[in-house]
Amino acid sequence: MILSKEHELVKKAISDFCQREIYDTDISAKMDQEGMDMPQELIDKMVKYKFLSPVIPKEYGGAGADYVSYAIIMEELSRADASCGTYLTAGASLVALPLVNFGTEEQKQKYLKPLAEGKMVGAFGLTEPGAGSDAGATATTAYLDGDEWVLNGRKCWITNGPFCDFAIVTAVTEKGKGTHGISTFIIETKWPGFSHGAHENKMGIRGTRTSDLIFEDLRVPKENLLGELNQGFKVMMKTLEAGRIGVAAQAVGVAQSALDEAIKYTKARVQFGKPLSKFQNTQFTVADMATKIQAARLLVHHAAQVKDNGGSPAVESSMAKYYAAETANEVAYKALQLHGGYGYVKDYRIERIFRDARILPIYEGTSQVQQIVISGALYR
Repeated sequence: MILSKEHELVKKAISDFCQREIYDTDISAKMDQEGMDMPQELIDKMVKYKFLSPVIPKEYGGAGADYVSYAIIMEELSRADASCGTYLTAGASLVALPLVNFGTEEQKQKYLKPLAEGKMVGAFGLTEPGAGSDAGATATTAYLDGDEWVLNGRKCWITNGPFCDFAIVTAVTEKGKGTHGISTFIIETKWPGFSHGAHENKMGIRGTRTSDLIFEDLRVPKENLLGELNQGFKVMMKTLEAGRIGVAAQAVGVAQSALDEAIKYTKARVQFGKPLSKFQNTQFTVADMATKIQAARLLVHHAAQVKDNGGSPAVESSMAKYYAAETANEVAYKALQLHGGYGYVKDYRIERIFRDARILPIYEGTSQVQQIVISGALYR
């Protein structure tokens, strides 16, 4: 895909931003080493340039951009730092999209607009201890008591969980109906009955905080039902369908970052009297890495175009997410191998990239779930 002039401008804007605010600082190393959040100053700047709200409509404070632009922003931001990409996709995609597609005007004004303006932080709660890839096995329950829903249960592995202001979560509202008995709710973390678990000590993307969300007789106003009653599973699957475009773009960015490091290192490292980059084995390895990254990028942009053209990108986004995530891990592995022993120490950026890449075939649907989606479309 050849980018339009507008998309080239988006790419330059986010690339310049990343160079100035991330590459030219030591923020990535600090976030990774200390497990600290993105600095508020950085978040505020991303809000200012609307990098945190690319697909949120302009009337609600977002950029109102297309999905190709979103993919470009996700790729470049994740190329600079995967944690920053995760923070972006959590809000701009997983939290924003259900509100954009299913929220009432009141819900959009109350939650979507502050989300776009950086005044509120949201979270997306689907996964549970017993419901990971099998999201239909949701155990969290909700029953109506007067004008309020009462929620009980637990969500796990929730990005922004320890500090979010609100969350979009699923709960069973009619037992015995499987995925047709699940509803989606907007809950606020300041309400009695809400608590969060301990911050998970993760292998990678350590610049994001992750925890459980716990509901103990959490009372939710009736008007905070998101979408139709018992249609919550559809709300969440529709969200992931488009959201996977963002994670696929993140994977491309992580892979490109690994390739960048491999090229830089092999040009500088001298063995047997010449730089590693002069050895044919190195050249062929790097050529293979670059080719697969470009293939993944094209899959991502194709899925984004399908979405922009009004189509359903379910299969395209699954293909992009599956291939890009697997590619990111393969490229990160090869890049670290090219570094030799130096790649195994934290002094070199590839060590962090290698760890960050491992989450990509796991969250927002494992690679195996993507294979189920793809093969299901082929055999229907």
